[in-house]
Formats: sequence, C-alpha cells, structure tokens
Amino acid sequence: MKVYEALADAFVAEGTSAVFDVMGDANMHWLNALAERGAAIYDVRHEGAGLAMADGWARVTGAPGVCSTTSGPGTAQLATTMVVASRARTPLVAFCGDTAWGDRFDAQHFDQERFAAACEAGFVRLSTAAEAHEAVRRAFYLARLESRPIMLSVPSDTQQEPFDADAAYTPSTALLPPALVHPDPERVREAAAIVEASERPVILVGRGAMRSGAGEVALALAERIGALVTTTLMAKNWLDGADFHAGVSGGYATRTARELFREADCVIAAGTSLSHHTTEHGALYRNARVIQLDTAPHRLMGDGRAADCYVQADARLGLEALAERVNGHAGTGFRTPEVAGRLAAAWDDPATFEIEPGTVDPRAACRILDEELPETFGLVLGSGQQVRFGTMLLRRPRAWILAQHHFGCIGQGLTTAMGSVIARDRTPAFTVEGDGGFMMHLAEFETAVRYELPLLVVVMNDEGLGAEYHKSRAIGLDPELALITTPDLGATAIGLGGRGALVRDLDTLRAEAARFAADPAPTVLDVRISRNVLSIPYQRAFYGADV
Repeated sequence: MKVYEALADAFVAEGTSAVFDVMGDANMHWLNALAERGAAIYDVRHEGAGLAMADGWARVTGAPGVCSTTSGPGTAQLATTMVVASRARTPLVAFCGDTAWGDRFDAQHFDQERFAAACEAGFVRLSTAAEAHEAVRRAFYLARLESRPIMLSVPSDTQQEPFDADAAYTPSTALLPPALVHPDPERVREAAAIVEASERPVILVGRGAMRSGAGEVALALAERIGALVTTTLMAKNWLDGADFHAGVSGGYATRTARELFREADCVIAAGTSLSHHTTEHGALYRNARVIQLDTAPHRLMGDGRAADCYVQADARLGLEALAERVNGHAGTGFRTPEVAGRLAAAWDDPATFEIEPGTVDPRAACRILDEELPETFGLVLGSGQQVRFGTMLLRRPRAWILAQHHFGCIGQGLTTAMGSVIARDRTPAFTVEGDGGFMMHLAEFETAVRYELPLLVVVMNDEGLGAEYHKSRAIGLDPELALITTPDLGATAIGLGGRGALVRDLDTLRAEAARFAADPAPTVLDVRISRNVLSIPYQRAFYGADV
C-alpha cells in the first residue's frame, strides 16, 4: 500500500462520502483512491467554490466537509472562502497536495502553513510516510473539536512512498469527549431565581439550540413564563409560526421587535454566543439580566460583558433543567393581545418608492418566493445589499436555511447552496443572490447542471454593486461608478445547459417560481429589481430612519 491509499482509507473511515475538488498533480492519486473506495468526487471549476460547497455540506450535516486542491496556485485559490468557513465555525478538512518535500525551486512551491494561518485555518502537515494515519486523524480531530477548517498539507513525493499499516485506523470520533454537557445544578438555581423575578422575559435561541433539538422545550418554557421567542441570524426562521415569535434578533429585527426587546428584563439565551450582531452591542437588551446557556466553559457577550448567570450546558439539557426548576412559576409577560397585534404587523414596510419601468420591487419579489416555494425546500441567502430584503422578508420555515454573513463578502451563495443540496440527498433548494456575487462564480452553475442539482438561483439584479451604490448616494459620492451592466442571466443559464428566465414583472416571477416548485431542475431567474427601493437596514444605516 502507498501513502495516498492509506490516506484515502483514513478519510473513508472518518466518514468522508463526498469530496469537492479541482484535480492536479499533487492530489490526483488520492482522488482516484477515494473514488475506488466509493466516495463521490465532485469536480468543480474553482478551488474556492469547492471549499464553499464543502462548507455548505458541513453546515447542514454537522460533520466535517472535505475539499481538495493541488499544490501552489490550487491551494492559494482557497483564501477568501477559507476565511468565510473559519468565521462560520465550519468543521472542514481541506486536502492540499503540496510540491515535493523541500523542493523550493518548484514553480508551485508555496508556504502552505503561513497561508493557513493568514486564512484563520488550522494546519496539519504530513511530514513522513509513517504519519499518514496520524495526520488524517489529527486533522479531523481538530476540525471537530475546534469547529473550524483544517488544511492537511501532503507533499506529492511522500504520497508515493510505501505505507505499512500495523493496526486498523482509529477515527477521530473515538478520541473526542462526550458530546453532551450537563448543567451544574447550582448555576441552574441561580438562573431560575432570575427568571422568577422577571416580568418581561425573552427566550433567544441560536444554532446550538437548533442542533441540540431544544425547540420543543424552549417553546413550552416560553409559553409558561410569558416570553417572546427570537432567534439569532444563524437560526433564522426556526420555530417561526409559534405564538409570540418576534423573528431575528439584531440588525435584521423589525422595529416592533426592537421596541419589545428594549422592554425585556430577562433574556434566556440558549446555544448562542450573543455576538454584538445579535444584541447590537448590548443596545437591544439594555435593561435585561442575561442567562446564557452554552457548551463553552465561558463566553463574553458581544458588548464585552459577561452574562449575569452563565450555565455551561447543552442547550436542550440546560433549558430542560431550567424549566424543571421554575416548574411552579408562570407569568403573562409579553403574551398579551396588544403584543400579538403588534407582532402581526411587524414586517410591514410603510416606505414607498418609485419603481422604474422593467423592474420589480424586491420586497414584493421576496413575498412571492415565500408563497410559491414549499417549506420542504432549503434556502441559502447570499450576500450584498439585496440579502437584506430576503433576510427580513423570507419568513417561512425551511428544510434548512444558511446565511452568508460571516466575512462580509459576496460570491458565496451559489456554491454554498450546491454543497448543501448534495448533503441533503438532492432535496430542492433556492438561493437568493445578487448579480455581482453570482457573476463571480457563474461557471459553477454549469457544475450544478452537470450534476443535475435541483437548485433555483434567484439573482436579485440591480446591475451594480448595490451596497456601494446606495452608500455613495447617501454620502455624496457618484453612485454611477458602482453600476455594472449584466447580460441576460436567464439566457446564459440556458446556454450552460440549465433553465432560466429574465424576470421584469411579478407575474413572470410567480409563474417561474411555481414551475421550479413543480419540477425542480438547475434554474436561474434574473430578477431585475428597482434600485430605488431601500431595505429597512439601509433606511436605518444611511438615513437614520426609525423603521
């Protein structure tokens, strides 16, 4: 057996069933060995896109995603998406082939370790043939333990050396501590005392609560103590439809939610780090005592303060213990007809704008998508100015929702969505992306066509860099410099072998969305949106509007 074969065996033992790659000299033998062992190999057009697909795969499965590059320029292409995955805390292993050990004169020589550090990723190098199993195990162990991407650097000459396995491979899962963290009863008693003394509580749940299956206990506790329910952006739309659900907490909160949050005297935060985005640097809950339940030993909130009561615990176990402790306590809290009425109208945007001929109001477009696309479909929100509409207005619960806000970069929506669709056994999904972000990875739509992915790409197209356009108008710069024309992206999609349409009115959008719902296939809808319409976050940020 050669080292590359031992590496392939180890990846399969770690549970690798899909790899997203661009093949080159330094990873081709390993990829062939993986394919022989039954792993699905997805050939993509750009290494960064492959990493984004592995990111999407990992974020919906919870298991480490895997991508692969060759040496030198292949690895260097990972930069932006590696930072995105790190900021998203995605467990991921990137198999990065390298030039021959010590060959500094090879044209593709590249210091992968320094590159990994600059991209905020972990790094493991295979130094000798004998370490093949150990290196893979360490890479997956770190990815799982630290919940971040790890670069596994493998010199091409070492891959060809013989490997003698004297024992069966032990996967990294055998080395990890028990997954569930049980709460300290004393901390639960302290938390219960805060809840029992409160009159206006809020239960704020994040991605950790969603993954732990804490929804039922969170809703039951909220009903009993009279709490509002809200989520972080990463848990968007989870539990939506429940009574007194206020939507997302943070910059995407409605005006009504922000007003109610400021009245809260207690926040029970489960499975969330309480970043400054979630609390608006503490401004949203400035009068509340905070109970935080999280698996980390301790955290500081986004405003630099510690919670009034920190309970290290799995979110579900922590909420169950708290619910049992306050079993005799009940309250009306926020759960009044007046609050219910305010929440029912919370997502209405009263602002009016002139809609240019041949374009649509992006707010209306979002509502049509929500109505026509079933809840069984997944949703991936891209980035850029257009995402502010979808983040606030796409409100239906979905099979999964991924938000791309981690590095403030555009261009991640399409590729992340592709990985998530593959991970969910080709469950249909749609992604809402801007024209600038979509054009960055236009070639990957052909990858979606090649693998027949049931993915709808809704391009909210204002033919420009929308964020820069609106900011330029607000601060007195020339907004025309932010405009970039695009071709008919629906026709382009057809040219790449998929389906597509140019959308300039809401009736066409409704018909095309319904067509995809009835027959999911790789599709691009080029939705020309009005540049005049400002999202609520932009109305606040650029013009100080109280909306």
